This record gives sequence, C-alpha cells and structure tokens, in this order.
Amino acid sequence: MSNWITVCRQEDLSPSTGLCALHQGEQVAIFFCGQTSDLYAVSNYDPIGEANVLSRGLMGSLGDAVVVASPLYKQHFNLKTGECLEDPEHKLKTYPIRLESGEVQLQAA
Repeated sequence: MSNWITVCRQEDLSPSTGLCALHQGEQVAIFFCGQTSDLYAVSNYDPIGEANVLSRGLMGSLGDAVVVASPLYKQHFNLKTGECLEDPEHKLKTYPIRLESGEVQLQAA
C-alpha cells in the first residue's frame, strides 16, 4: 500500500511555473504543464549551482524532453528522469506525484 502526502492544492499551481514544497524534510520543485495537465516533481537542489533554486527555473521542452532550465547556469534537467542534458553525470532526484481530488500529492518514502 502506498502512502501519499498532500503538499499543495491544484489551484496553488500556475501553468509552466515551478512551486517549491517541503516534503519529508526535502525541498521539492513541482511543475505543472498547463497544456497536458502533467505534473512533475524533482529535487529543488541544483547540483551544479549548489543551491535550492530549480523551482524558479524556466519550464519548457527540448526535442521530446520536458525540461526545467536552472536559473543559475542554465543547464536543462529532464523533468521525467532528472537527467541533466548538458552534463549527464548530474541527475536530480525525482518523486512520484499525482493529483487526487484537487490535491497535489507526493508519495511517501
């Protein structure tokens, strides 16, 4: 049985804009794609810039990949896999996320 924790409500999200939430002691960047209604959750910590800033990054796409561009050095991170497109040795932690009755939920560890 999976446990899910509500971190915000759907109305708290803006399309193509990040939101930072605290989840089990970790900062998580949550992104909502307004065109497809897809949700993504990755670590807010930029491993290259060494700061919690990814929720302030720009969401977009490169080819088939839905990405966030770090606001610091502009590396692109795949929101599905966490992989850095320019430097694959760096990878973000990703989190299972869902929308349940208007609540945005992350899966508990």
